[in-house]
Amino acid sequence: MIVFGTDGWRGIIAEDYTYDNLRKVALATARYVKSENSNNPAVVLGYDTRFMGERFAKEVALIIASQDVTVHLAEEFASTPQISFHTKQKGAEFGIVITASHNPMEYNGYKLKGGFGGPALPEQIAKLEAELRKIEAKTPKYNLKTLDEYVSEKKIRFFNAKESYIRNIRKKINVDVIKDADFKIIYDPMYGAGIDTIKLLLNGVEEIHNEFNPSFGDIDHPEPIYDCLDELMTKVRKGKYDIGIATDGDADRLGVVDHEGNFVDSHKVFMILLKYLVEVRKKKGSVAKTLSLTSMVDAYCAKKNIPLIKTPVGFKYIAKVMTEEKLIIGGEESGGLGTCLHIPERDGLFNAFLLLEVMAVRKKSLAELCEELDREFGIHRYLRRDKKVTQEQKNQILAACKKSPKKLGKYPVLDTDLSDGYKFYVDGGWLLIRASGTEPLIRFYAEADSIGKVNELLDEGMKLKAK
Repeated sequence: MIVFGTDGWRGIIAEDYTYDNLRKVALATARYVKSENSNNPAVVLGYDTRFMGERFAKEVALIIASQDVTVHLAEEFASTPQISFHTKQKGAEFGIVITASHNPMEYNGYKLKGGFGGPALPEQIAKLEAELRKIEAKTPKYNLKTLDEYVSEKKIRFFNAKESYIRNIRKKINVDVIKDADFKIIYDPMYGAGIDTIKLLLNGVEEIHNEFNPSFGDIDHPEPIYDCLDELMTKVRKGKYDIGIATDGDADRLGVVDHEGNFVDSHKVFMILLKYLVEVRKKKGSVAKTLSLTSMVDAYCAKKNIPLIKTPVGFKYIAKVMTEEKLIIGGEESGGLGTCLHIPERDGLFNAFLLLEVMAVRKKSLAELCEELDREFGIHRYLRRDKKVTQEQKNQILAACKKSPKKLGKYPVLDTDLSDGYKFYVDGGWLLIRASGTEPLIRFYAEADSIGKVNELLDEGMKLKAK
């Protein structure tokens, strides 16, 4: 059974991510789109740099076009934010991105974007899955024309995904103040969809891992987290760069390294941008965070009397809030956030430039901005560990969590949140344990007032087993 998880459908290429399954998902998408818009149904379709991405995308285009739905197909690989932007700009019912985001190279996937320019809402996914169940129950027959025939009929239309997207960023970010700051910048697109994009906004940025390589070279998986950015951190230190920037496989997530070569976690990036939007840009509204994001957000919102909305893990929940509320910023632990300045979508490159604007306007290094957070909120340190598990192991760990342990090592559990996984609060910190929605993993997240306590909480969490 094909199931959409936290962020779309993902599978291992040739095992469950096959042409046959992809055709079924594409057909379900087309039928859903026509049910919502029978007069002028359309989708925007793109793909990243993963193995066979272009071929998979063209197969999806054929299926959808065969159902009399217009397909706007990116003429080359594109980032997820670019496809989300064009979905809104072109007034399409859905955007589709052939990507597995940060997953290892053997994966590919199928992300869905709503017409508002962000992740498809849970209720939209539920309707599409209902269509998919019907298709899975009876194998359909396809009567397809060639790509050239659909192009001549204007049912498939190629477009440039970068040009108007870049123009839009220039309108919203003060690129001139960034240029004047003359930062020395190095960028790592991690062999992903960010390749050949940053130079369209700013000259003189050095890049690494910026060639087409679907196996991701020596990178285990293209996720901009500490474990995957060794080379970037080393180059920042040796080259005396002001900042290192990284985006994931489909360029919707951001990772950054300060001038000393230290990885700066997404919690601090979120807080730096939140403070800037409120205190300098004078933006008003609510803030939204997933369960796995720092408690600094709670403290700041309480201090500034800003309404705070908490959601399960997954940016689709943040996106839903962004369609319903006037939101200053919303985001999650994994490096994805959206702001009121842009579409209701994660965008690694846009957020990187907003961070550069903060540094330029406030005339502070990234390290100084982080030290400022420590002074205002006290020490907050964070780590996440991912553990590959069998279904039996996963069941054991989650069963142990369900019993609500009274202590994690020497730390008494003061409170528990069951809204997404199991979040255990201790004095000066917390531990969250939840199953990944995209891979066979259990994720362990911890934040505390020292890195030692963080590691202790993670160690205790990973020891949990059903008795």
